[in-house]
Amino acid sequence: MALRPVMVNIKALDPSAVGGFWAEALGWSAYSPGVTVYVGPPGGLVWPDPVFVGIDVVPVPEPGTPAKNRVHLDLATTSAAHQAELVARLRALGATPADVGQGEVPWTVLADPEGNEFCVLEPRQIYRDTGPIAAVVVDCADPRAMARFWGEAIDWTLHEASDDQTVLRSSKGAGPYLEFLRTPDVKTVPDRVHLDLLPYPGDDRAADVARLRALGATDLDLGQGDVPWTCLTDPEGHEFCVLAPS
Repeated sequence: MALRPVMVNIKALDPSAVGGFWAEALGWSAYSPGVTVYVGPPGGLVWPDPVFVGIDVVPVPEPGTPAKNRVHLDLATTSAAHQAELVARLRALGATPADVGQGEVPWTVLADPEGNEFCVLEPRQIYRDTGPIAAVVVDCADPRAMARFWGEAIDWTLHEASDDQTVLRSSKGAGPYLEFLRTPDVKTVPDRVHLDLLPYPGDDRAADVARLRALGATDLDLGQGDVPWTCLTDPEGHEFCVLAPS
């Protein structure tokens, strides 16, 4: 019984525009089989057994708040020139500079067309093989507690657990890292960005959800009604969903 992160879920007033931005930003493709927009590598989605962490942009009626998102993407670059080129290209696509109190840092903080923050990192050896998304980064108060929960919740390998940072990655050694960073701010509004988890084909989703509750997850009612996925929060209140395997 195992769960794997398969989508970074982004809420948007205009999913087509936001999905199109991220497709262009990552060099991926956007697919619109329904009301949501999926963004992933060219070739189409492989469902119910995807082999990458994609982006799922879902429509919502309300705009985001001025509060900083507690989940964001870090984008990888291969050189200083690549970083500068990517920042310029993203700004031409509609990204805007964002100030989250980062000060003088070697990475660039931007926001997508609906204000979701992300970072364009300077070249780092650790991210040389991740693809365009280097990491999914989550603000938290206690990275060690996040290591205990997420290390059991998903089938990814724990690479680091300290007072300041927890790092996990797929046991296949591919795709982005999942990083929990200790921050002084606290959660005040619902997450605009969250992770979607998926069981493997043939696994029992109800049993997976029960296991997550036993680990400390809490049921979440967002007004979703009768849907084939389950909305939960982790011990610090970060929302996530367990999708149906087929």
